[in-house]
Amino acid sequence: MTPGADTGPGPAAVPAERQPGMLHIRFRTADGTPLGAGCFAQLLQLLAQFTPVIEALPPDAALADVRGALRYFDRDAAGLAELVRLRALAWHGVRCTIGIAVNPLLARMAAQGAAPGEIRVVPDDAAAVAAFLDRRPASALHGVGPAAARALCAYGLDSVGRVAAAPPATLQRILGARTGRVVYERARGIDPTPVVPNAAARSAAAEHRFAHDELDPDRRRRALLSLADGLGARMRASGQVARALTLTVRYADRSTTTRTRRLAGPTAHGPALVEAAYALHAALGLQRARVRSVALRAEDLCRAELAARQLSFDPSDDRAHRIEAAVDRARARFGDGSVRPAAAFGGAGRPPPLRGAKPSGPGATRP
Repeated sequence: MTPGADTGPGPAAVPAERQPGMLHIRFRTADGTPLGAGCFAQLLQLLAQFTPVIEALPPDAALADVRGALRYFDRDAAGLAELVRLRALAWHGVRCTIGIAVNPLLARMAAQGAAPGEIRVVPDDAAAVAAFLDRRPASALHGVGPAAARALCAYGLDSVGRVAAAPPATLQRILGARTGRVVYERARGIDPTPVVPNAAARSAAAEHRFAHDELDPDRRRRALLSLADGLGARMRASGQVARALTLTVRYADRSTTTRTRRLAGPTAHGPALVEAAYALHAALGLQRARVRSVALRAEDLCRAELAARQLSFDPSDDRAHRIEAAVDRARARFGDGSVRPAAAFGGAGRPPPLRGAKPSGPGATRP
């Protein structure tokens, strides 16, 4: 369905509980680049202007229940979706593809089948729902993975319409009691799953893959410096801080080592994250290990305004925070790659050793 088309009776004509009120929104940037965490958070705030019942589906989708907002805005769900689409495009330069239905399953499927920037509505009518689902492949149903789809196709149940026409007992014999019952209901457009408002992500991760198996500890530390600096910038942009940091090292034989370190206090400060990353790396005692990739994960995130910060009387620490704020402003204006730590480029800008630790190894000496 295209925006602005007739969607049938308005809010006053149909009870709210009988109106399609679930919106599945997929966000896409105009140039096709990945949606940043900061932009995604702003788009969620845009949705919050219409309803508090929002389930974030990172990195670029969300589910919203707008049934409680229909009477307040005196619009149907398609009218609210049009407002969301126009504001996202005008304020953030992001195109929205929106599916609207009476439950999350149908709304998700409507959005998946819609063209970029389109608003598609599945009416709350048994015949319309059956027609919408009939010829879709069984794998289109949420929760039906490749193995379940192959099992259904082996019995000739290759479309949602055929799955819906099959006896429930047959589906339970093929897929198991619980899964068969759920698939039978979903093939008929039944999905009682509520929209559960979720909190911000509890972790954030970044990984660096080396061009070849890396033996040089200097290069590994430079990679960790870039990862920690990027994680800090992402958390500051989303207003979050981390309480712990996890390092994962993957070796040439595909084995991995993972270590976690609790931070002295909740922080998104780059130098603190870099110091913790260096300490984790040094504790592994890697000698001649051939490292294929390193990854950092900021764990146990919380909102920055809810975290206590230890006061510091060190002028250099305050100066570092002011510099970091200036760097964040430059990145917001000119792009994430506009400012990078000098030590990340190698050469004369080698990463310094840990504060309070004795230099050890070729990568731990100051230039």
